[in-house]
Amino acid sequence: MTIPLMKRLTKTLCALLLVAPAMLMAQSNTDPREDGLRMPTLEDLIPGGETYRYTDNLYGLQWWGDTAMKPGIDSLVAIRPADGSESLLFTRDDINRVLEAEGLGKLTQLYVLSFPWEDKTQALFPLHGKFIAYDWEAKKVVSVRATDPKAANIDFNTESGHVAYTVGNNLYVDGEAVTREPEGIVCGQTVHRNEFGISKGTFWSPDGNLLAFYRMDERMVTEYPLVDITARVGKVDPVRYPMAGMTSHQVRVGIYDPATRQSIFLETGDPTDRYFTNLSWSPDGQSLFLIEVNRDQNHAKLCRYDVKTGRMQEVLYEEEHPKYVEPQTPIVFLPWDNTKFLLQSQRDGYNHLYLFDLKKRKYPETYTTDFGSKYTSEYMHTQLTEGPWLVQSLVGFNEKKKEIFFTATKESPMQTNIYKIRARGGKPVRLDDGAGVHNVQLSTSGSYLIDNYSTPDIPRAIDLLATGKAQSARRIFTADDPFRGLVMPQVEVGTMTAADDSTTLYWRMLKPADFDPAKKYPVIVYVYGGPHAQMLAANWMYAARGWDLYMANRGYILFTIDNRGSANRGLAFENCTFRHLGVEECKDQAKAAEWLKSLPYVDGERIGVHGWSFGGHMTTALMLRRPDLYKVGVAGGPVIDWRYYEVMYGERYMDTPQANPEGYEGSDLKTLAGRLRGKLLLIHDDHDDTCVPQHTLSFLKACVDARTYPDLFIYPCHKHNVLGRDRVHLHEKITRYFDDYLK
Repeated sequence: MTIPLMKRLTKTLCALLLVAPAMLMAQSNTDPREDGLRMPTLEDLIPGGETYRYTDNLYGLQWWGDTAMKPGIDSLVAIRPADGSESLLFTRDDINRVLEAEGLGKLTQLYVLSFPWEDKTQALFPLHGKFIAYDWEAKKVVSVRATDPKAANIDFNTESGHVAYTVGNNLYVDGEAVTREPEGIVCGQTVHRNEFGISKGTFWSPDGNLLAFYRMDERMVTEYPLVDITARVGKVDPVRYPMAGMTSHQVRVGIYDPATRQSIFLETGDPTDRYFTNLSWSPDGQSLFLIEVNRDQNHAKLCRYDVKTGRMQEVLYEEEHPKYVEPQTPIVFLPWDNTKFLLQSQRDGYNHLYLFDLKKRKYPETYTTDFGSKYTSEYMHTQLTEGPWLVQSLVGFNEKKKEIFFTATKESPMQTNIYKIRARGGKPVRLDDGAGVHNVQLSTSGSYLIDNYSTPDIPRAIDLLATGKAQSARRIFTADDPFRGLVMPQVEVGTMTAADDSTTLYWRMLKPADFDPAKKYPVIVYVYGGPHAQMLAANWMYAARGWDLYMANRGYILFTIDNRGSANRGLAFENCTFRHLGVEECKDQAKAAEWLKSLPYVDGERIGVHGWSFGGHMTTALMLRRPDLYKVGVAGGPVIDWRYYEVMYGERYMDTPQANPEGYEGSDLKTLAGRLRGKLLLIHDDHDDTCVPQHTLSFLKACVDARTYPDLFIYPCHKHNVLGRDRVHLHEKITRYFDDYLK
């Protein structure tokens, strides 16, 4: 079913997908430039462009207790959510007069302010390597905490005032060295290549008087040789890169006491081939919890350790799946009950909330779910949310009312909406109007929400919601259309059935603004297709990218479909690709391309494809597996052979090359190099430490051997993508390739 949608159409996706064909809007083939609009350029649409158009925002908007704080360049304004009234608290000149008198420098804007102390009229901000607390009522600086000019990974604790940071590979607290490690050992930084939801390497206790930290020994990991071309003579700039099936790094968890300046390490046993993730503290600071995952990533254990001795106290919960388990979030204790915590799990096929009660121990029993998961628990627990939808994030709590707030895909896989549920259970209550994609901040008491959201026809709106009343909203900001004055393409969304003939997939199509159904148009398919990513969402322009908009107005149809294996559709939707990445995904993409060929306004002989990273793998795979469908492809940073990809991600979805040789062979695109018929451009960054250049170079060698002829472009001095000013160049390069060979 096809549902035309003009840019400012006010219907939501859910309503659109129910519209009967007789209700479809008529298309117009008039030239929008006759209305005084101009065609957008890449400079307008690509980050890094000189005239880049972006959706405006209230930057730095946050809570101070239950008061919304709106910083700007020159002033700080407080907003009372009850009535929306605003009051000026202080100006940049006010604070700079105090800072200059103290010899601390000057702030150039106030967006860096935070307000961590609800009972104090104090703002916290970094300035010239220091953390400064300023009291706006007393008009004075109340504390200054210095770091190091080379400090990274800075972690300031607002309870104790301690500050942790790294310099090089070592960890420091309040200027004192916690570690002095040799080359090849890294402390206080992210580990396991940022998988399992890991985004930091230090974790303060609730009172801020103890610091848990990661220590990663990489000395046994193979070095991968990247080359620094900025040197007079290019020099090797190696990275530690554990490829699938090879020796990985070893991680330990330490606990540092700033009072004694001593550290202990958890007695986890031999850390070889194990992952330690999702660290969290007990409310009393006496225990540290973590989730341990085995190398096969099919067995997870929630463990509690004593922080004084480092010894394991107990395993509270275990979960297994024949394919993989993937813990992404730490447990969170209820603020009103130190004996109850929330765990997120996909064990019933969708990510949901489970409430554990540490007062109710039971004899451990193992249960098997309908989705193939097995779990064992030491404690009684209750599933709080359930259904064929995902909890996306835990937002916070209202302690007085015993309520839990979260975001989820309950309305649609393409949406993110806000809900609350009582800790004792019951049905979730939606707090927004049911449309769009919402990002929220909960006030300290849980009485109010900052709701920053977008819908297909609203670039951005920010409301203050009272959580005690569903769908209450006080608008405090509406962004202007960033593309005002520019010609924009027509956007359509719809659904079709996957290659398994049963699963529903969502697609998006962009047509030229002057689309003429009597003409035949070339099509470019933009694809990602892998885990943890979704290309379509019911936000502004249905998440269409700037380059998509640009190419549609150059006379192409831009098409994207989220195939099986991508995010936000549940475990079975994602893990059907297990052990043969890129195979089932290509079947879904190919079915969509065949449908495109059947449309009267599509030139079936001119279908191209473009993607980056996993999308680069998909682009290359589609050009090779279905040369009858795709004429031109541009593959950026492509995975060619999963044996060259890293341990954590690669082994989760493919197992090891030793355990799954057939799967690795079947997904190795070098073996298909001889099938290339169309024009294929490979783009790779010379410092790519995510998908190393060996992928592209080995594929080129296979093509030489097979006598096929792809093209190559290298971006010097970039990692896994091209950022900054060079990003405009990247998209001009991609555009020219399609113009040369597809248009």
